[in-house]
Amino acid sequence: MDPQLEKIISLAIEEDCPDGDITSENVICSNSISSGKALAKGDYIVSGMCVAGAVYYYVDENIKFKALVKDGTAVKKGTSLFTVKGKTSSLLLAERTVLNLVGHMTGIATKTNKLVKMVKGTRAVILDTRKTLPGLRIIEKLAVTHGGGKNHRFSLSDAVLLKENHVAAAGGIKKALLAFKKNKGKVKIEIEVRTLSELKEVLNSKVLPDVVMLDNMSPKETRKAVLLAKRKVKLESSGGITEKNVKEYAEAGVDFISLGTITHSVNNADISFLLDTVKRR
Repeated sequence: MDPQLEKIISLAIEEDCPDGDITSENVICSNSISSGKALAKGDYIVSGMCVAGAVYYYVDENIKFKALVKDGTAVKKGTSLFTVKGKTSSLLLAERTVLNLVGHMTGIATKTNKLVKMVKGTRAVILDTRKTLPGLRIIEKLAVTHGGGKNHRFSLSDAVLLKENHVAAAGGIKKALLAFKKNKGKVKIEIEVRTLSELKEVLNSKVLPDVVMLDNMSPKETRKAVLLAKRKVKLESSGGITEKNVKEYAEAGVDFISLGTITHSVNNADISFLLDTVKRR
């Protein structure tokens, strides 16, 4: 199991069951065996089947888990997502953690997929950001890919992104970019600009970045930026982008559109879990 995923699961189980499941321990026979299934209570893009299986294995390696749909699959309300069989107490101990993670991931995948469909036919790729819930980044970014989006950098260690504060601390755009002259071609370099004049300064720099992020520019300004850049660098729109205007930004001609909302502001998918057989030995 991936160490980061195991850490997420262990923390979730510890949080939910710090001193045992006192309900199950008092009403369920220790040798009771059950089977159950999860159902989608809405139309979704599924994400988290791989995580659900890992949770059950972490709780009790004897649980038999079977995914009925693949991550990234579009399902209708009432679709069975997975089945499980094992000790009744183990299934119930894992239940809330599984539903929390699968519901969250499926919500992200569904939201992402909606945006991906809205920009279809343009060159724009939907990206996530680092605006993730602490500790859950690995599964949130995985859910984005299940929805058809792409991952921006995972961490500060992955790539260079010179934002407003970096530029100010370096003494300006050209100085900030020049600091990475020796690293050009070795690491991805991106810089944030807020105006067309700042974009011009980037384009006239001795070190051209791989990507320029157009921060909070209007669609009209974005179209001007695309014409100005002449494909010398890739352009990314970010800030203030919603379902209402994402297509307009895409049609302006940018290469990427990044949205923090696809990870930090999604509605959880409604997933239910019910036992269908219980056998007391």
